[in-house]
Amino acid sequence: MKKLVLSAALLGLLFTGCSNDDDNNGNTQPPQEGVISGEITSDQTFEFGTYVLDGIVRIKSGATATFDAGSTITANMANGVDAIVVENGGRLIINGTAAQPVVFTEASKTAGSWGGIIMYGDAPIMGAGGATTKTSEDGLALPYGGTNPAHNGGSLRYARVEYAGKKISDGTSEMNGFSFYSVGSGTVLENLVSYKGADDGFEFYGGTVSATNLISYGNFDDSFDWQDGWRGANNSNWYAYQTGTGNFAMEIEASNNNNDFFPTITNITLIRESGTQTEGGSSAAEYDAIQFKKQGNGNFSNVVISGFTTTGATAVRIQDADTNTDQVLGGKIKLTNLKISDNTTPFAAAGATFTVNFPENMWTESQLATGATINNGNWSTINGVNLLQ
Repeated sequence: MKKLVLSAALLGLLFTGCSNDDDNNGNTQPPQEGVISGEITSDQTFEFGTYVLDGIVRIKSGATATFDAGSTITANMANGVDAIVVENGGRLIINGTAAQPVVFTEASKTAGSWGGIIMYGDAPIMGAGGATTKTSEDGLALPYGGTNPAHNGGSLRYARVEYAGKKISDGTSEMNGFSFYSVGSGTVLENLVSYKGADDGFEFYGGTVSATNLISYGNFDDSFDWQDGWRGANNSNWYAYQTGTGNFAMEIEASNNNNDFFPTITNITLIRESGTQTEGGSSAAEYDAIQFKKQGNGNFSNVVISGFTTTGATAVRIQDADTNTDQVLGGKIKLTNLKISDNTTPFAAAGATFTVNFPENMWTESQLATGATINNGNWSTINGVNLLQ
C-alpha cells in the first residue's frame, strides 16, 4: 500500500492512495481510497476511487476541489452530520460522464441520512421585503446574496446525490439533495440526479444559475423548489418522479416580492406514481404538480404532467390572491404547450376568495407536448433501474 502525505494547508483532509484488482469501471489507473474531512483550503483533486465522507467538508474561498469520473463518495449517518459545502469563493468541479458518474451516497441507504451538496455564491437575491442578503436555512447559518450575477462556483456534470435531506444543528433545519444559495450564472449544472432524499431534490435560493438535465427521483418533499427571486434563464430538461412519499413536484415562490424577472424552463416532465402519499400524510394538501405562492412566477414550456390524481389535486395551484393578481393576471406566469393526463384539473385557486383565469396566450395545452428529453446511462440507472422510464 502506498501512502500519500498532504500538506497541512488541507487541515482536516486525509487522503490515502492504494491499488487493487477491483473493476475500474473503464478507468485505466488503479482506484484510490481515502477519507475526506475538514476544510479544503487549497486546490485538491480526488482521483478515480472510493472515498469516505467524514463530517461537514467545507471548500473554502480560493480553493477548488475536483472529483474524477467514476468516483464514489460515501457518507455514514452513524458518524454525525456529513455534507459537502462550497463556500462563496470556493469551487467544486465534478468531472463525471454518462458512463462514469460521480456518486455521492450514504452507507445505510436511508433517506435523510446526510446533507448533500450545498453551494454558496454572491449572485443577487431578493428576500422578504426586498432583502439583498439572508442567512441560510440549512442549519449552517451562513450568509448569502450579493451583487455578482456571474458568480462561478464550479461545474457539476454527471453527479448523483443519494439519500440526502439531513436535519442538522437545530434538529429542524434540513438540507436538500442539491442546495444552491445565490449561485451565479458562471456555474455549470448539467446531468444531475437527486435520489430518494428526505427533503427537496433541488432548491434554489435566489441567484442566476441555470441547470440542464436534472432528475429528481423519490424525494420526500418537493422535487424542485425555489425562492428569494431565483432568475435562472436557460433551464431545460427537468424530470421529476415521485414515488412512496412526495409533496409538490414544483414549489415556486418569490418571498412576496412582485418582481419583474422570472426563471425560464423548457421541457419538463412531472410524474407522480400511484399510491404516493404527501410527507405530512392525508391531512397535508401538498399533492399538486406545480404550486405558485408568495409572488412566485416563471415561463414554462413543453410540460408533461401525469399521475396527480389525488382527490382535490390540480396540475397548477395558485395559493394566494396577491400571486393571482400580480403574477397570473399580470402575465408573469406563462405555461405553454402543456399535456395534462388522467383528467386532472388544469388549474385552481387555493380557497374560494379568488378565481384563476390566465390571460390569452399565457396558458396553452397540447397533446403533442413531449416533456423532458434526457439520455439514459449509468448516471441515471440505480440497481439496474432506469430512473427515466
